[in-house]
Amino acid sequence: MIGRRRNARNLCAQLLKIVWQDDSGRRRKGVAILEDISPGGACLQLDDPIPPETAISVLFPGGRYYGRVKHCDFQPAGYFIGVQFDPGYRWSKADFVPKHLLELRPRDAGKEEDEDIP
Repeated sequence: MIGRRRNARNLCAQLLKIVWQDDSGRRRKGVAILEDISPGGACLQLDDPIPPETAISVLFPGGRYYGRVKHCDFQPAGYFIGVQFDPGYRWSKADFVPKHLLELRPRDAGKEEDEDIP
């Protein structure tokens, strides 16, 4: 999926609160580890799965991003979800800088890609 991303992921680590509705319509809250972030989306590590296409809010100090879960994959460390931010919500260091941030440069800088999938 790396070839489908327009922006490089920035590796990071920070605990963030998340909010979503489960299948029964009940509002759920949780804490997730922010694993990486780009202008168009983020990867979060959770203890429990959240189904694809679920609307989710990712709260950061001073604000929040709204988006949709694009995939949810189980790995030995937990569930990893890819969140694509909704239009109008793009990550920027002007809004939020994770406590542990490693900025990566894209391998094909300048090469236009198809879409930005987290």
